Amino acid sequence: MLEEMLKFNREFVANRGYEKYPTDSKYPDKKIAIVTCMDTRLTELLPAALGIKNGDVKIIKNAGGVISHPFGSVVRSLLVAIYDLGVTEVMIVGHSDCGAKHMDSKAMIQKMKERGISEDSLKLIDFCGVNFDTWLCGFEDLETSVREGVDLLRNHPLIPKDVTVKGFLIDSHTGALTAVEAG
Repeated sequence: MLEEMLKFNREFVANRGYEKYPTDSKYPDKKIAIVTCMDTRLTELLPAALGIKNGDVKIIKNAGGVISHPFGSVVRSLLVAIYDLGVTEVMIVGHSDCGAKHMDSKAMIQKMKERGISEDSLKLIDFCGVNFDTWLCGFEDLETSVREGVDLLRNHPLIPKDVTVKGFLIDSHTGALTAVEAG
């Protein structure tokens, strides 16, 4: 599959397909950053449902669209977006039927072992202070997960108070958005 994608890319460039996606700058035109899930259903649906195009926003995706650590890669990316790229608003967008809701650290560890990850590697990660039960777990309630992310950012010591942070749920079939009220 990867080879097919690389072949398509060569043709895309040769046929100047990139001309359909103009943007003049790395700075988001709408000054918005979106934290959302990596779910494949959102790849085209989220931008279409929000009316955004190439160059409009910064999109940060991960499993569940969660901010799992106050000083992890999501917050790091948001700090770059805010301080270096001019972002003034942040949206956290969870979605219906999210697979991260059902993540189970014990089941994931079992799958790792089945794929050849050694018990010694798992013990080393544990020794380094990574708690698999909290690091690889999902969430119980989607709305609560989004609300916790919003609250974390609104109260974060490095996020300026003039940055607007709001949470939403998107229906992964229709694209309908629902606001999540802060806690």
